[in-house]
Amino acid sequence: MANLILLGIVYVSFISLGLPDAILGVAWPAIRADMGQPLAAVGAITIAMTLSAAAASSFAGPIAKRVGTGTVVAASCLMTALALLAFSVAPSFVWLVALGVPLGLGAGAVDASLNHFVAAHYSSRHMNWLHGFWGVGATTGPLIMGLALAGSSGWAGGVRTIGLMQLSLAVLLWATLSLWTKEHSKPPSDESEHAEAVFKPLQPLALWLAPALFLFYVAAEMGTGLWAASILVTDRGVSTAQASVWVSVYFGSITAGRFAVGLIANRLGNRRLVRLGIGAATAGALVFALPQVFGSYASFGLVLMGLGCAPVFPSLMHETARRFPDDVARTVIGRQMTFAYAGGSVIPAAFGLLATWAGLEAVMPVVVLLLLALLAMVVALDRMT
Repeated sequence: MANLILLGIVYVSFISLGLPDAILGVAWPAIRADMGQPLAAVGAITIAMTLSAAAASSFAGPIAKRVGTGTVVAASCLMTALALLAFSVAPSFVWLVALGVPLGLGAGAVDASLNHFVAAHYSSRHMNWLHGFWGVGATTGPLIMGLALAGSSGWAGGVRTIGLMQLSLAVLLWATLSLWTKEHSKPPSDESEHAEAVFKPLQPLALWLAPALFLFYVAAEMGTGLWAASILVTDRGVSTAQASVWVSVYFGSITAGRFAVGLIANRLGNRRLVRLGIGAATAGALVFALPQVFGSYASFGLVLMGLGCAPVFPSLMHETARRFPDDVARTVIGRQMTFAYAGGSVIPAAFGLLATWAGLEAVMPVVVLLLLALLAMVVALDRMT
């Protein structure tokens, strides 16, 4: 029973991790209007958050080994909650950028710690579902923000609500720390299969191509999540509240897809799921990019793109242990997390510069190109490994 309760707490923690991830893109039109900032200024916040998250993920493992995963997760959740509450009352844009640092540190520590914990103690099915629960948070966050924007509390009220939710979770985590020490250790269910795997001779290019996949994928997924609301509001005449619903639908599609993948992943295999997912995501991004062709149905491209994105990240991460021997896979996975954080910050921020120079309508065609390049890189890596 204690193990099931702990697994539930782990899932809830990943919901909490996803809650703030998608709200910035929804809230940014209102934030920049209140603070008189240009369209591309959101890049300063995302870069501060993502660089901090990358740093935290690098150090989370050794710290968790010393003080325990539960303590790291509880402390990180508390730090995130306090940063969000401060974000909601920040007097200027400079404060928003500065608060991106503790927000990123908290998110990076929770991400790395819980991914490692679930990989060590639970099966691969639970790893897929773990990322599905992140999507529950990423779907709920924009809905909360949309309700706040439609009401009188504004974007600050939405951030405050999510901060209070994080604070409640932090209290729960601190109250249940003893459960983490009782969790028994057991290997993933497919460890014996991995032990018998025969690997192709290592190619140096593959050791960097595998992480580069995460740079391109996360750039496409998070770049769309960050700028979809601005595209809908500025270019297509959609209200801010309606745009927040579409962003929620996008992340909701990713969530639903990941829970479904947990049921069929063993039957289809990681590599097939990745190729099918990228193909569907590319088609969805193309539909969303062409309102002049698809009219009012263009927004449904976000649904197709979300469903396509669903299996890509978990399947690529899970496949790493099958592409490379254990000692090499550890190094490659570390690089993958670093590249993923870079893809989630630098390129979406660059989209802001692109939008300033060429207009918001230029963003989604670039996303399509990123996904096509990703598919070509996946095919090349599959041949190498």
